[in-house]
Amino acid sequence: MADTPKYGKFVEGAEQLSLGVSMVVAILIGIALGIGLKSLFGHGWLLWVGVFIGIVAAGLNVYRAYVKQKEDLDKLKDDPRYKDYSQKDDDEDDEY
Repeated sequence: MADTPKYGKFVEGAEQLSLGVSMVVAILIGIALGIGLKSLFGHGWLLWVGVFIGIVAAGLNVYRAYVKQKEDLDKLKDDPRYKDYSQKDDDEDDEY
């Protein structure tokens, strides 16, 4: 039996869902900020400033997740266990 944690699948799923949840939360916080600014100052365009801030924050979350994933994959690239999975020649791929 492999050494996997009892709740390993749940933790893996939660990690995959966290990016989507963080995007939604960032946008909702931006909308709430925009509504607050609109009600505080009375200018309707401030709502859209908050929406823009939320979208930028969501994009930043995606970028951070990308950078982290790329670093993890770059570490695996040099792992000797995966040396046999190097890219094949183009001629071999065309033999289908």
